[in-house]
Amino acid sequence: MIRGRPTRRFHVWGFGCLCMPKGLKRYYGRGDLHFLTFSCYRRRQLLGTTRARNVFVKALGAIRERYGFLLVGYVVMPEHVHLLIREASKGTPSLILKVLKQRVSRDLRKRTRRGGAEQLRLSFMKDGEGLPRFWQPRFYDFNVHSARKVREKLEYMHANPVTRELVEHPRDWPWSSWSAYVKGEAGLVAIDAVA
Repeated sequence: MIRGRPTRRFHVWGFGCLCMPKGLKRYYGRGDLHFLTFSCYRRRQLLGTTRARNVFVKALGAIRERYGFLLVGYVVMPEHVHLLIREASKGTPSLILKVLKQRVSRDLRKRTRRGGAEQLRLSFMKDGEGLPRFWQPRFYDFNVHSARKVREKLEYMHANPVTRELVEHPRDWPWSSWSAYVKGEAGLVAIDAVA
């Protein structure tokens, strides 16, 4: 809740799918920071392995270099990702996420034909577990305007693995920007700290 008002960020259907609210507006072209959240298909833990998370951060670094956006913070969770980025001159956050999602799913999949229909089979999944796609459509985008909000979003991202009981301390989850802010280390992907 924010000041007595309920917040409606996501609508979660009974089968575990994270669906974005309808009518979500995106505000681009002002050079804002964007707090982005996107999920794996039906919130499945498709980023649940070390290999899958490493493939993601490698792709994130390559796409960052290609489009020239500032990466202020990130965390890669087993079934979703949070990014805090500044708009790039070469493309909107929508374009960047589209390219990033395509690259990650391509790098982690094998195509197989079963019963006449092509399905997504990930190299780390058990045989017979086909999926129609890797990512949920759409993403959540929140424009960040203040230093207080930047801190709030970074703290939220870095605490996510602890809150989810994946690790006891953020330092134990290398797939985030925590080490860049607390230890001044590069981590898996270089970070562009903002004041």
